[in-house]
Amino acid sequence: MATRIRLKRMGQRNRPFYRISVFEQKSQRDGKALETLGTYNPLADDDADKVTLKRDRVLHWLDNGAKPSRTVQNILKQNGIHV
Repeated sequence: MATRIRLKRMGQRNRPFYRISVFEQKSQRDGKALETLGTYNPLADDDADKVTLKRDRVLHWLDNGAKPSRTVQNILKQNGIHV
């Protein structure tokens, strides 16, 4: 099973909020996730509130071959997880 770590859009119109989740490669953007690894809020004022991650679970999925999307890869780099 090929897996990807990517964003799932939540929130209201003009107020985006994303969950960082693991999906099967061919599933829809807002489809059923295998596991939720954290959140990303691009509208948060404080940088510490923008991203929350379960670091141990992210590393687990990366070790098992999950590939992050380009956006998630940038978020992980900003939080000290180099892919």
